Amino acid sequence: MKKKILVLCTGNSCRSQIAEGYLRHFAGDKAEIYSAGVETHGVNPRAIATMKEDGIDISKHTSNNIAEYFDINFDYVITVCDNAKERCPFFPTKAKKFHQNFPDPAKSTGKEEEILEQFRQVRQMIKNYSQQFVTDNLTD
Repeated sequence: MKKKILVLCTGNSCRSQIAEGYLRHFAGDKAEIYSAGVETHGVNPRAIATMKEDGIDISKHTSNNIAEYFDINFDYVITVCDNAKERCPFFPTKAKKFHQNFPDPAKSTGKEEEILEQFRQVRQMIKNYSQQFVTDNLTD
């Protein structure tokens, strides 16, 4: 049976969207991946562009609120920012909780190329984490 994984962030615009993309890529048919925020800010265009550079299309992703998923019995909940961990509502589920705080690339400043470089750095951190998560939790 497929595992159900929820990636949770503050606004479901960057980090959780990137993690959803990579977890889907690495998990394949072993898991159903969802992402949500304690708020919704829309999917960040730079997150879409940065993922496209690495061959993963998240352009059809939507920014979802955690309340939309209260009826799903998740196996894993991964918070990808400290704010979401602190504000994560109680889930009446057996879900194992994981936490990894990633820097928020949406808060990057500077010239466009400098901002994109910050997105690329965070993307790589999330890619590495996602690949390791799948190896540690979804392989037989």
